[in-house]
Amino acid sequence: MQSFRRLAFLLAFALPAMPAAFAQSSNSSPSSATPDQSQSGNQTSSSQQSAQESQGQINVQARIRQRREQRRATAIHDAYDHKWESYADMGYLRFQPGPSLQRLTFYSWETGLTRFSNERLGYTLDGRGYYGTAYVGLNPYSQGAFTRPEISMYNVLFGPVYRFYLQPKYSVSGRVMGGWAHGNFSGDTNGITPKLLGLYPDANTFAASASVIGEYNLAPSVGFKLAPEYFVTGFGSTVQSSLGFTAGIVYRWGKQ
Repeated sequence: MQSFRRLAFLLAFALPAMPAAFAQSSNSSPSSATPDQSQSGNQTSSSQQSAQESQGQINVQARIRQRREQRRATAIHDAYDHKWESYADMGYLRFQPGPSLQRLTFYSWETGLTRFSNERLGYTLDGRGYYGTAYVGLNPYSQGAFTRPEISMYNVLFGPVYRFYLQPKYSVSGRVMGGWAHGNFSGDTNGITPKLLGLYPDANTFAASASVIGEYNLAPSVGFKLAPEYFVTGFGSTVQSSLGFTAGIVYRWGKQ
């Protein structure tokens, strides 16, 4: 009986304290969740800031590339937007002066004028002269005195040129030309007919040229050019295929 009274007494004191304990537990749960939410918000803010910084760097790099391309395009335009181009060259050609003679070395001058329709396409009028010494060897007509006569050749050519690769400091072009050739093979034979010495006879014939031209710009209007060349002529009713090159100074003027 006394035990029952003690249990009833404890329950009487415990029941009023239970609502307060439940209230304290419910209040503590939101407070424990608040730091997690705060940490998640900080991570989101940091990610947004990193994305903005990355986007800003991309925009800066894009602007730098755009300015670089604009400067490059301006430099190309300044160098190649000229209406006229002229050049003065020296040249070298390996040429066969007769059907059975060995090749000689021709040294030449060359000059020309090009009218450009745009930055890439133009048309060239070209003039040149070649000079060399042919070795004809000993024969009944040379009499030992004319084994090395001087000969010459002159050409006037015309054709298109196209710049297929452009950079601010250099360009690469292709050019083909055709025209007229005059061979002077008797000027140093002392009256002996060139044919008797194994040379081609003096004649006017066709000439054709194909070359690749590399130009290096010293300034927007001045450059240096080098042009390996394949050169064809038709002396003596045959075809002479020759290899050589020209090199010299280029000058441009007159805007398109």
